[in-house]
Amino acid sequence: MTGSNPMNIFQVSGRAMSAQLVRMNTTASNLANAGAVATTPEAAYRTMKPVFRTHFDTASNLATVDVESVVTAGEEPIKRYDPGNPLADAQGNVYESAVQETRELVDMMEAARTYQNNVEVMQTAKSLITETLRLGR
Repeated sequence: MTGSNPMNIFQVSGRAMSAQLVRMNTTASNLANAGAVATTPEAAYRTMKPVFRTHFDTASNLATVDVESVVTAGEEPIKRYDPGNPLADAQGNVYESAVQETRELVDMMEAARTYQNNVEVMQTAKSLITETLRLGR
């Protein structure tokens, strides 16, 4: 990012927190759709992942991150023979989402920790600013 107004630590942390919130939301969606079935492989749920992009602010020499997009990722849906399922195709197959729940839980924990780290950065910056102002009295 370039511009006349340099970014401050609150903007950097806020943008990082927003990016992690998108990561947590996509992970929650993935977990909610684990085991979901569909009639065709095209209709089956696919794991979603955010794509992050680093932005460097030349005015402040600080870097932050944004979500560039959310893409489908992961493995192909799992074809399973289940002729009694109302979603089964003419051959009796359903297509189950291939969400790896353990991986998603790890991603959610990492996103939550990163989010919390940025909250602590903001709290520390606020405390330092407040203490600096008190020194000036």
